Amino acid sequence: MKYGVVSLFPEWVEQVGQFGVLQRALERGKISIEGFNPRDHAMDNHRTVDDRPFGGGPGMLMQIDTTQAALAQAKTALPQAPVVYLSPQGRKLDQRLVGELARLPELILLAGRYEGIDERLVAEQVDFEVSLGDYVLSGGELGAMVLIDAVSRLIPGVLGDQASAEQDSFSNLWLDCPHYTRPVDYHGETVPEVLRSGHHGRIEQWRLRQGIERSWDRRPDLFERRTLSQTELSIVNEHLSTLEKASTTRDGKDDEKPDH
Repeated sequence: MKYGVVSLFPEWVEQVGQFGVLQRALERGKISIEGFNPRDHAMDNHRTVDDRPFGGGPGMLMQIDTTQAALAQAKTALPQAPVVYLSPQGRKLDQRLVGELARLPELILLAGRYEGIDERLVAEQVDFEVSLGDYVLSGGELGAMVLIDAVSRLIPGVLGDQASAEQDSFSNLWLDCPHYTRPVDYHGETVPEVLRSGHHGRIEQWRLRQGIERSWDRRPDLFERRTLSQTELSIVNEHLSTLEKASTTRDGKDDEKPDH
């Protein structure tokens, strides 16, 4: 995967490849990250890259000409890459979109600053917009770094064991299951026996159940996105029954408390 980042601070985004998994991926040539700075194309002594918006209001907008020039430079270097604009108006970044992007050979990430980018340039040059969520950042650089990290994990050879990516949260649309390591006993809490059994079938069933139960408790919105299999539906029903019994037991104990 080749990433091109159009940003006023490309060196900042490039730092995502200086540590850990992505550093090793860069060293092995599994990914590359190249920055393209609109300021390099400014024609005045102050290297101006912003201007006032029509209609008034606070803030500034990135200039069309300098941003366009940086985009053109990026497209020359990465001719197969779609342009992805990091924007609050875009499609929310989730694991499904990450998987779609990971199948591409190249990506150009456009990181805005100030109040954003002239809409005419977005309409002409941007293939699609991506958002990290319903909040606003000072610029698109952090979004670009998050996207690079998430997408790169799915590139074959980036992780030491590709199964790590396949078992991540949201890879099957469920949250990840709990994980444990040594010691077996920590402050009286022990590792679940099934994980020490060596029985791979039981372990996989336990992990699936834990992921679904966690998703129900913490992210019920995930259930809106899919039709449950018979196994998944059975797990949900059993979990609901357990929650109902626990609630009934708790309410019964509360009823037994004496009045003061």
